[in-house]
Amino acid sequence: MTTERCLAGTDGLRVGLLGGSFDPPHTGHLHLSLEALKRFGLDRVVWLVSPGNPLKPDAPAAMSRRMQAAAALIDHPAICVSAFEERQGTRYTAETLRALQHRHPKVRFTWLMGADNLAQFHRWRDWQDIVARVPIGIVARPGHRQKGLNAKMARVFSKARLPASASTALGGAQAPAWCFVNMPMRADSSTALRAEGAWSRVAAKL
Repeated sequence: MTTERCLAGTDGLRVGLLGGSFDPPHTGHLHLSLEALKRFGLDRVVWLVSPGNPLKPDAPAAMSRRMQAAAALIDHPAICVSAFEERQGTRYTAETLRALQHRHPKVRFTWLMGADNLAQFHRWRDWQDIVARVPIGIVARPGHRQKGLNAKMARVFSKARLPASASTALGGAQAPAWCFVNMPMRADSSTALRAEGAWSRVAAKL
């Protein structure tokens, strides 16, 4: 399902955005999305499959393969997958958010990520603009709880943090606002799946 179909007729809807390479997508992505729907008071979650991660030196598998694998994994009507960044030609999250908000000005977007991404969020281009633009929902992943909470973003925007007990208000909050919640831990990892040989980037391009 494209982003346009996900968002059609959804003025005022609370939509979580989960960006990444999804190289490959796995049950951890699905688990995070289901938790985000519940914990952050969201109506939808859109997986934004990136053409490539500027912070990673290696190119991911073919876009079409990653999109197909993600769509095949999703089993919930409130979660969908989009190639919005490829179509719009945006490379960085801040650019993508600006484009989405321009196209869908009445949709309330929330950026979603794991605690591992929070730890290096300050390396993202225009990261402070991202925080000022949309609420951010962070879910704990194995081994990254404390590192994430000690991250530069968490320190700089400490006054914008919502307590976990108020997490369901995040989807309707005004930015800057962020919330860190724990969830049942899963160790699923795209890196581990590639290392185990369960996903071949080379095979995807043949």
